[in-house]
Amino acid sequence: MDALNKVAALLYGAGEVMPGIEMSWEQARERVVARDRSLWMPYCIVRDWIWIDLILTEEEQAMLRSSGREAVMLYAHSVLFDSERRFDVGDWVRTTPLVSFSEGCFFQTLNTLYVLVGDGQRKQAELSTVMSLC
Repeated sequence: MDALNKVAALLYGAGEVMPGIEMSWEQARERVVARDRSLWMPYCIVRDWIWIDLILTEEEQAMLRSSGREAVMLYAHSVLFDSERRFDVGDWVRTTPLVSFSEGCFFQTLNTLYVLVGDGQRKQAELSTVMSLC
């Protein structure tokens, strides 16, 4: 499959439905604010998201794990709110690798907490395909 078809399959192809949390962006924001303040970091509330299990070699996976990250990234078609105003409402976003996932909706990277609103999809892709999304 050529690169363009891989990107199209990732963005628009069928995936495994992954349940999310149904709430408004305001409710999601309240949920973040209610968390322990010592855990605070910039956050971004997203909808229409894709959980991407990266296809990596064992060596690449080990390298990620040694830095406290997992072979998972997130792509969201729609930003609902960003605490640092890095993204406008309606923008898309691609994350860096996952550090932790909790409460069925908090996808944390090294520098941002993403709040997953609504159901998403789970797919697999090569890192080169994910990184070509821009």
